[in-house]
Amino acid sequence: MNVEAVGTAVRNARKACGMTQEQLAEGVGVSVRAVSKWENGKNLPDIENLMIIAELTNQPYQNLLAAGLSEKDDPGLQFRTRLFKEENMFTRMKTSALSEDLKETYRALYYMRSRHAGQYRKKGKYVSELVEYINHPLLMACQAHAFGIRDDALLAAILLHDTVEDTGITAEELPFSEEVRLLVSLVTFCKHPCETEEEAKNRYYSAIRQNPKACVIKIIDRCNNLSTMAGSFANEKILGYIDETERYILPLTDLLKHEYPEYSDVSFLAKYQMLGLIETAKNLMA
Repeated sequence: MNVEAVGTAVRNARKACGMTQEQLAEGVGVSVRAVSKWENGKNLPDIENLMIIAELTNQPYQNLLAAGLSEKDDPGLQFRTRLFKEENMFTRMKTSALSEDLKETYRALYYMRSRHAGQYRKKGKYVSELVEYINHPLLMACQAHAFGIRDDALLAAILLHDTVEDTGITAEELPFSEEVRLLVSLVTFCKHPCETEEEAKNRYYSAIRQNPKACVIKIIDRCNNLSTMAGSFANEKILGYIDETERYILPLTDLLKHEYPEYSDVSFLAKYQMLGLIETAKNLMA
């Protein structure tokens, strides 16, 4: 990696949008001295800072990164912006909901799309195209349906699982059945003022363990997030995510296997996917 070339790219991007070093430093959350060292090729911004710089200067992230790659550094890989297209997944779930008389799932598709309108997933490290936020709940619903799940309330809750956390509505305000509202409430993480992060997580996962359908939602949610973490997270955050998965999520698959046999196939397939992704990430970072 050519540190000086990256620094030059950062400086050019900053100047092109009329920013001072002070303004860039404030936007990234670092000192002016740190910005100066980057631009002079003395230090290299970490991945997350480089992504913030790209966003602040309206530059594709890969352009800043590519500036520092020599021909031998470039693996020549093509990175996918998304795993599946939103419109295709929406049509798949809509068709299934109509043919299988899944009324709440059908309504949840449109409600979810309306609530998340204008929201996008975090940009990947090597792609610049924005991905609609609904890609995530749609992918989860398609995966659950492919697992053989035909429970209307469960599929609807999967589609709506982030509406409370991300769209400013309460679970009680959701215009769906009591069971759907309960499931969405259970998988919505919140930290009480007097709690530590660990205390909040223990309370959160303890409540989820009491409801097998909430376990299914959380497990499939984590499958999806593990599948995309390498493109969005710095290594330190990936390690933290792996630790949380091993401490809290994998035990949910064992709970389903032993206590809720109707979800044993979901448990096996999801655990296999998560373990494969986790072990791949560990080996790449070792």
